[in-house]
This record gives sequence, C-alpha cells and structure tokens, in this order.
Amino acid sequence: MAQSTETTDWVSRFADEVIEESERRAPGKPVVVASGLSPSGPIHLGNLREVMTPHLVADEIRRRGYQVRHLISWDDYDRYRKVPAGIDGIDESWAEHIGKPLTSVPAPKGSPYPNWAEHFKAAMIESLAELGVEFDGISQTQQYTSGVYREQILHAMKHRQDIDAVLAQYRTKPKPADQKKQQAKQKPVDEAELEAAEGSGAAAEDDGSSGSAGYFPYKPYCGNCEKDLTTVTAYDDDSTELTYSCTACAFSETVRLSEFNRGKLVWKVDWPMRWAYEGVIFEPSGVDHSSPGSSFQVGGQIVGIFGGKQPIGPMYAFVGISGMAKMSSSRGGVPTPADALKIMEPQILRWLYARRKPNQSFKIAFDQEIQRLYDEWDRLDAKVADGSALPADVAAHSRAVRTAAGELPKTARPLPYRTLASVADITAGHEDQALRILSELDPEQPLASLDEARPRYDKAEAWINTHVPADQRTIVRDEPDTELLKSLDDAGRESLRLLLDGLAEHWSLDGLTHLVYGVPKVQAGFSADATPKELPPEIKTAQRSFFALLYHLLVGRDTGPRLPTLLLAVGQERVRRLLGA
Repeated sequence: MAQSTETTDWVSRFADEVIEESERRAPGKPVVVASGLSPSGPIHLGNLREVMTPHLVADEIRRRGYQVRHLISWDDYDRYRKVPAGIDGIDESWAEHIGKPLTSVPAPKGSPYPNWAEHFKAAMIESLAELGVEFDGISQTQQYTSGVYREQILHAMKHRQDIDAVLAQYRTKPKPADQKKQQAKQKPVDEAELEAAEGSGAAAEDDGSSGSAGYFPYKPYCGNCEKDLTTVTAYDDDSTELTYSCTACAFSETVRLSEFNRGKLVWKVDWPMRWAYEGVIFEPSGVDHSSPGSSFQVGGQIVGIFGGKQPIGPMYAFVGISGMAKMSSSRGGVPTPADALKIMEPQILRWLYARRKPNQSFKIAFDQEIQRLYDEWDRLDAKVADGSALPADVAAHSRAVRTAAGELPKTARPLPYRTLASVADITAGHEDQALRILSELDPEQPLASLDEARPRYDKAEAWINTHVPADQRTIVRDEPDTELLKSLDDAGRESLRLLLDGLAEHWSLDGLTHLVYGVPKVQAGFSADATPKELPPEIKTAQRSFFALLYHLLVGRDTGPRLPTLLLAVGQERVRRLLGA
C-alpha cells in the first residue's frame, strides 16, 4: 500500500484505514466514500462537514494514486416536513405540501429551478465546485422512481420480521407528558441535543409502521395526494400485492410492489440498504445519527440483512458560527457555504474543516473574528513557505490550497484581509480610491491593479458591506473639528506637529506604523526606534491617548481601522487639513 508523507494528520490516518478496508472488502475496485444531504431547505455550514470529511479523505486517497468515488446522495425523495422560516419567495401556503417528496414541492417564487429540492441543491453544487470537491451526485428520487432499488425493497419486505426484531431492541415506550416535563426541569437540553432534536431531512424519520397487518419497512406516497401519510394494510410476499390507505385524503389502492415505484424504504432501513448497494467503505455521521439506537448504530445491524457491511464512520461534531446561535435549517437565517464563500476564499474555508479532527467542534467567523482568522492563515502560509511550520499544519495547509486535481485559484497579492477590509470600508465602493491607497502600502512594490488583490479584496469588501453594522462603518470627517483642536494643550499640539512633520517621509504602511507608534515615544524623550522592553509602561497609555485623539479628529470616534491604513486612505492633503495644519 502506498504511504503518505503526511502521516501526522487525521486525514492520512483515515485514508490508511479506508484503503486497507477497501482492499479487504472489494480488491481492485474504486474506493467508495459517501455523504448524504437533504435539500429540505438551505444546506448550511454544519451540513458541509458531512461532505468535507469524506472529501478530504477521498482526496488523500486519490493523491496516493487510487481510484475513488465520492458519492453524495441527495435525499430529495424525503418527505417535506415543515415550512422553514426566513426563506424568500415562500409563505404559509407551502404547508399544503407537507408530506410530499421534496421533488414534488414547488420551488420558492421566482426560482429558476423546477422544484424545492433542485432549488436548494443548486446553491450547494455551485459552492462545492468553488471548494474543489469532486463527487458523483445521486438523486434518491431518480433511484426510487426508476426502480433501481426494486430488488432491495422486495428483499426488505420479505425480511421485515428480521428488520423489526433489530429495531425492537431500541424502541422505548413514550414517557408520560408530566414525566417529560419533570425531566426537562431537572436536565437542561444542551446544544447537541437541540440540534439532534431539530434534525433535518431523513434524520428524524420513523422506522416503519406497525399495524394490524404487522410491521412494514416501506412507505408508499399516496397516488392521489402524493403525501406519505399512508398505512400499509396488507402485503402478499408471493404476488407482491400491497394495499395501503391514506389518512390525509382517504384514498386507498392495491398495487404490485414488483412494478410500483412511488414509495421508499423508511430511513433506518434505507441508509444501510444503500451502504450495501453502493459498497460504501467510509461515511461519517453527525452526533444525532450516532447516539444509541440512532440510525447509524441500528444500520450497522440491518446492513447485514442486505448482504453488506457498515462503513468506517467517524462521528463528527457540530460547526458553529462566531457571534451567532446554533445552526438549524428550520429556524431560518442559517449561513450556507455560499454565504461563507462571499466573505472568505475557498482555501480558508477548506482549512477550517481540514485542521480539526471530525470529533472536534469549531466555529466559522462572520464577525470581526474573520480578520484574526486571516492573520492566522497568512502566518501559516509564511511558515509553510520558509519551512518552519509543524508537519500537521503543513498537511492541513496542503489540503486547503490544493486537491489531487491541482491548486485552487488564489489571490496573486494576498494583502492582509484587515487592511483590505479597512480600505473597502473607507472608500465605500470607489475602486480608483482603493487602488490608490493599496498601491501606497508598499511603494517599492506598488499594486498595479485591483485584480492583483482579487478575489481577497472582493471577499473583504463583501464582509464590510454585509456583516459590519452601519454604526460601525468608517466615515471620514468633511471638516476639521475646530473645537477639539482649540481645546488641545501644548502636549496635544506637539504630538500632531510631530506626526505631520513625518508624514511625507513615512508615507507607506510600514512607515506610518513606525511614525504613529513613535510620536509618544519621542515626546517622552525616547528614540522612535525604542522597543517595548526599553520603555516604561506609561508609554502604552500615552500611545492609546494619542490614537484616540487621531481617531476623533479623523472619523469622530474613539476607534476605527488601523491608523496607518486610515491615514493612507484619507490621503496626505486631507490628513493635514483635518489635523489643523
């Protein structure tokens, strides 16, 4: 077996296991990894972990020269459960479609897509392309309605008692309502439990229906109203004749299951059936699927009925959003991969998923934290370039910037994100002004075109425009604050004179940084080059006071963008005027 040179990260360790298991189960065949996504609403950044975990492992296996299939099962034949909040183009009239397959529900008004499922799949497919994720998409609507799973369905019905016996081990009687209330008071529900309870798509489906005719792991969609509010009332194994009735519209019919394609296996049977059918070796599952009696654990016993084996499957932890509550599709306003890719480059988003083990939770920053995230990434980039990065960090970086197919497109001149954001903030969409400021950051290597700083500049501008509140935006003063200038004491006026005298000589990002930090040092009798170790603590206090004065005179607030960037943005002439020169 080919060995990876990056043996210190979780991806390589899983790749070793998956290759070994694949060669044992299906020697000579492509390695199969899988993800499942339900397009029941916006597919959010928590769902993306369901894809990125197997993608990273599949990509490592491809790098080693193996053939790999990464399947994404679109669970678009799941029932439509509820009308999600916060989605444009829908209203409560969509409630009439609850119980229908997602592909039978109309798309939101104004959508170019033919149905609900296709509408939400489209955004995810576009994001996965931008992230460099190679996959084979499988529509479960197409699989079921074309009869692909007919043999598996008949097999499940024939072995329904065996399936029922497995499921019966995990069924519990519902607790009385008052007992539930008492338990709720005693034990607060944590975030993971909330997420699991909320669920999406197939995760919360029941395990089949038991009635007077017995247990059945198959649910037809009604031939009249298309809903799954049906009960199987009779089934004959020899003829495959199945009779069902619909509680929604009172429709009833008898069909021959060997010819009937309008229904599906219940989730806890459907998932292990697919493991066996596709020969899946690796598929992760969320916390809600991994608890005792949940679909992944139960599936491990049911898969044998279909002649298959359970995949290697790590449990993955939840993904949070910095400054936002836990993600839940049904609550609306949940950030999607497309939302993240508007404000960060694909490499950064890949890196967030690559650097943490699947069982480690992490947050994705949509607030000010994104600036620190980019600083951290740029430091790592520099360490990788000079050979000082740790092996695990090198591995995560490599997985972020390239796939087995090659490097992802990147920004030619990756200027600091916080600088780009400040410039976008101050210039408010004027690209000529932005280019002027950015070209002055490093006079020895001036930026010739904004395109050199793209797409990072566009991401930073999008973040400023969509995630920074209006009252935190930077508006440079039109006229000097004459009252404040008149009220300054001698030390205040001296500090402004020292700054203004040095402007022309220090007009670059590094130069202005040296100047604004140096003024309070010089005023206190020290060299502008003095290091913090050579200075008394009160110099820091003096620097803070000086910075606050400059912010008040330039933007009328206590704080703002980094002063060197702000000064460059305002321009020498205007700085001199606002500072009373």
